[in-house]
Amino acid sequence: MKELVCLAVFIILATLFAIAMVIAGFICQYRKKSAIKDSTYECGIDTYSDARILFDIKYFNYAILFLIFDIETIFLYPFAIFTNTLGWFAIVEAFVFVAILLFGLVFAINKKMLRWL
Repeated sequence: MKELVCLAVFIILATLFAIAMVIAGFICQYRKKSAIKDSTYECGIDTYSDARILFDIKYFNYAILFLIFDIETIFLYPFAIFTNTLGWFAIVEAFVFVAILLFGLVFAINKKMLRWL
């Protein structure tokens, strides 16, 4: 019971500290506006166009697929290390996990998400 009280006090104090820091930021901010202070500064060079660039969606698709298969390797690493101690059920689970990801790869290939041009 004592541990729960300590945890509750810690959570309350941490929340109050975070709220106090946000309020202190609002109180201490500089409020005077000017055109020079609102302009974008890039090493003394005047900006000549909008900073937002339109990217093709295929680059986003490649990034998402890379993250999916990168995280797959992170999840499979413990299975590779502890294969002897986990038993057959964990090995079957790992194969099911890989099968689901291979299904996703086949789906991406069928939707032609991996075509560059």
